[in-house]
Amino acid sequence: MRILIPAAIVLVAALLVVSCGGLALTAANVPALFGKFERRADIAYGDQPRQSLDVYVPLGAHDRPVIVFFYGGGFENGRKSYYRFVGATLAEAGYVAVLPDYRVYPEVKFPTFVDDGAQALAWVVKHAHEIGGDPRRIYLAGHSAGAHIAAMLAYDPARLDRAGVPRDSIHGYIGLSGPYALNPNSKVLNEIFAAPYVLRDWQPAELAAAGAPPALMLHGEADTVVEVGHARRMAEKLASLGVPVTLRTYPGRNHRDTVAAFAAPAPHKLPVMAEIRAFVGE
Repeated sequence: MRILIPAAIVLVAALLVVSCGGLALTAANVPALFGKFERRADIAYGDQPRQSLDVYVPLGAHDRPVIVFFYGGGFENGRKSYYRFVGATLAEAGYVAVLPDYRVYPEVKFPTFVDDGAQALAWVVKHAHEIGGDPRRIYLAGHSAGAHIAAMLAYDPARLDRAGVPRDSIHGYIGLSGPYALNPNSKVLNEIFAAPYVLRDWQPAELAAAGAPPALMLHGEADTVVEVGHARRMAEKLASLGVPVTLRTYPGRNHRDTVAAFAAPAPHKLPVMAEIRAFVGE
């Protein structure tokens, strides 16, 4: 039986996610506690405490597209449980959603969190059929730092090879407000992205090559955390390689608006799910 959430609670949750921080995420997750999907939580993909993932499976799912979503947090923060509303919304739309945790700074630096993502992805490929998904229709997605991790997996095929992930399992990339041409500009970022690695090692805009997966990128033009130029540069690079790419930019919209769009109905919400449906297809 599906429990109905009063419309007032849904609206308040959606408004909070746009205006606040941790409290907002808690409120946004209230409607996501129920739905026509099954949530399987805290599945280990490695032996470290943060190497676990949550799976959201539409009821009766079989060979559905799988969307692996990495949350943001500046490579320092975040928990998959904060983004339950993302998994629920994707599952309600008919996709198998996987939300991994990954290790963050100061416990680790680049490229360890990307390697955690690769390990989580390897788990998804191996268990896709068990969770109602199609192992050859996997989409890598993320917001902010999570968009960077997802892009590193989508556009650095050597990393997939090392993780034992077949390149043809990745059907596309969905990036929300991602830093694709990341150039460390703070003390913390300079500690996270440091020697022996150099810019090219962590910039998806430099790593992408011909034959890479198609991309959908969504970015607010008023984003002051990750400027929209990152998305434009990535789109230009992919287009120059002949890789299909769709870039949508939104005037007046900020860094958080792209992920807030997964929350319950609210005024002026960005059409993120409509874009994903069009990109992934039925």
